[in-house]
Amino acid sequence: MSLRIAMTGATGFVGAETLHQALAAGHHVSAITRRAQPPRAHLKWVPGALEDRAALNTLVRDADVVIHIAGVVNAPDRDGFETGNARGTMAVVDAMRQRGVKRLIHVSSLSAREPGLSDYGWSKELAERHVKASGLDWTIIRPPAIYGPGDREMLELFRMAKRGFMLMPPGGRLSVIEVSDLARLFLTLAVEKDMKSLTHVYEVDDGTPGGWDHMDFAQAIGRAVGRPGERAVRTFATPAWLLGMGARLDRLVRGRNARLTPDRVSYFCHPDWVVKKRKQPPRKLWAPRVPTEEGLRATAEAYRAKGWL
Repeated sequence: MSLRIAMTGATGFVGAETLHQALAAGHHVSAITRRAQPPRAHLKWVPGALEDRAALNTLVRDADVVIHIAGVVNAPDRDGFETGNARGTMAVVDAMRQRGVKRLIHVSSLSAREPGLSDYGWSKELAERHVKASGLDWTIIRPPAIYGPGDREMLELFRMAKRGFMLMPPGGRLSVIEVSDLARLFLTLAVEKDMKSLTHVYEVDDGTPGGWDHMDFAQAIGRAVGRPGERAVRTFATPAWLLGMGARLDRLVRGRNARLTPDRVSYFCHPDWVVKKRKQPPRKLWAPRVPTEEGLRATAEAYRAKGWL
């Protein structure tokens, strides 16, 4: 079944994979972009941004479903997160209501489960509240840490692993998901006929029961970059105070472009970023296909091919 899909965030890491799968499946896509993009069959680029009401109205016009992926993962202050995540989501909701488009697949974050830990998590939880109050036919997806070819958020972990050591947060566990599995879920929800996912908040992962221990995940990345053995890399649990110092140093060196920020330290150091089993999608609807060890190896190979690793 071919759909008319409106998409935000299509030029980003997760969005680009979702766009690729949508076009490959024969859907017609409208996607918003701040910069000129190369033309592709069955794809309409809409110039603009989330704060551009006219562009959003054009984006969602005649759409069967909206997949809202765009968001801010790093900002200098709370207002930056609120603008990119909460206000941006409200703008999408307003455009959908104005155009009479009902179906919304909203991409949130596992961090929304703990809004008191970080401005990022607070803004994602606020965006979820806007969606829940919208009156639309919504489904919310809360991904954990996302990895895959093209991702720059985990790139530094792979670079450290290649050098033979890794600095990880203090003891705890996390869930992860490979980007193509996540994109496939969005499109599965888009074409869902019985609409049983409506008004559900789903937490999704790679299928690893209980998630990954931080140190075990570090070793998996070490094996992915070609360091064999049971202990492929030397790993160190970095205390929160030291990560905080690193964040301040990163801000001094890279200013507003700092990747490690005090806000990120707050949620990095939380001991439980494992998805809840009762929040997972029904297996008959969707299940992950990419084993994480294989996905990490493919990611490392893609990094090498790009000259990043």
